[in-house]
Amino acid sequence: MIKNPSYERNYFIFLSATFLASLVAATVTSFYWLLAIPFLILFIYAGWRQWQFVFFLLVLSLPWSIEYSFNSSLGTDIPDEPLMLLTAALLISRFFYQPSETLNSWKHPLVWLLSIYVGWLIVAVLFSTDWLVSLKFLLAKSWYILAFVLAPLIIFKDKRSIRTAALTFLISMCCVVVIVLCKHAGSSFRFIGINNAVSPFFRNHVNYSAMLVCSLPILIACYHINKKYRFLVFGMTVVILAALFFSFARGAWMALFVGLISYWLIKRQTLLLTFIISLIIILISIFWLSRNDRYLNYANDYRATVFHTNFEEHLVATYKLKDVSTAERFYRWIAGARMIKDNWLTGYGPNTFYNNYKPYALPAFKTWVSDNKDHSTVHNYFLLITIEQGIPGLLFFLLLVAAMLYYSERLYKRISNKFYKTAILTCGVMLMMILTVNFLSDLVETDKVGSLFFLCLATLIAVDRNTRQEKGKVTLDKQNM
Repeated sequence: MIKNPSYERNYFIFLSATFLASLVAATVTSFYWLLAIPFLILFIYAGWRQWQFVFFLLVLSLPWSIEYSFNSSLGTDIPDEPLMLLTAALLISRFFYQPSETLNSWKHPLVWLLSIYVGWLIVAVLFSTDWLVSLKFLLAKSWYILAFVLAPLIIFKDKRSIRTAALTFLISMCCVVVIVLCKHAGSSFRFIGINNAVSPFFRNHVNYSAMLVCSLPILIACYHINKKYRFLVFGMTVVILAALFFSFARGAWMALFVGLISYWLIKRQTLLLTFIISLIIILISIFWLSRNDRYLNYANDYRATVFHTNFEEHLVATYKLKDVSTAERFYRWIAGARMIKDNWLTGYGPNTFYNNYKPYALPAFKTWVSDNKDHSTVHNYFLLITIEQGIPGLLFFLLLVAAMLYYSERLYKRISNKFYKTAILTCGVMLMMILTVNFLSDLVETDKVGSLFFLCLATLIAVDRNTRQEKGKVTLDKQNM
């Protein structure tokens, strides 16, 4: 609150003058968006004084944000991406205002591993086949990390801030889910109507289902921690489960199954080991398929791959490898795998897959949607990183993920506090769910799922730091007694 009367008067005069100037400029030029300038200044000033509010508003906006294109080459997500930029700007300002305090909040091995991964990303941009496109990607990645990793590390100083962020997201998501279910009911919850139902908040049912399945661990955590509102939490869980069923997303259903297994693995302290074994099995499978070109035996019939409007037929076609989306994934995966050998070190550059993959594609795996009018990518995030950032990029990302899984196990074992223990378990399960859906998609680069991935990272670091500080205080108090 401003206590200095002269300062308050001068600030009011400044805002009034800015508003009048914007009004005149908007009237003369017909650029009526200029009227937003004084309100933006007021919002930024309020954010500077209470910048946690801006961050929680960003978390609130995640399920509601929509894609908006200014032209064919420039688009954004509104309102969450502008809020990311504002959060990042406020964080940078805070860094220059309180550098030592800010840097102390960022001291952690996971931050260093993230920095190494981003450092290699910069190298990949420098050697990109289209450096301008890759530079745009790097800039977007930077404010994702600033807003969802580095900013929360300053905000998540106690249980209350972590709880507020989780509940803010959960309540917001549940509101959107109710709207989607009401819209979907208009088409009798049919498979063909799901993409229209999730619009405009989600690009398609895949993005929607990924965010849905990540909401479930948070709901279970709320049920476990707070006995007072268990009936309400149970009701919300039923709604989310129903929405997940009617999302008709095979990847999200698989992620739910993986999440249940991960819950058990974290308790058994074997999550990281299972992850490493899974990677080894995948590598062996890839080697087996590539040896003597065995993968050619699984080429699809171009005429047999169709899009099914009936979900039962869709599942049967998936099992028989005759579903068009599955067949198209094989088409792009093989093209992507063939790309790696020509640029294995630095990759082709972030966000350049579409510009480079078609010469490597095999006609034997072509489908009737292979023209790729949507300019979508390879539909496997791990393969996408390898293609665009080289094998070192994949290794640095896997090292970061493995470290996150390690901390999930280690902290769950070390911490005795019920709230923090549940938060760690929730993050570990969510992380495995996110990794699962990204095996069939590339959602870490989206505002919906990418934000949750980075928030899990920030929460792991914050809980580790907070519990160590609390333990240190308890030890110090005992010594002073």
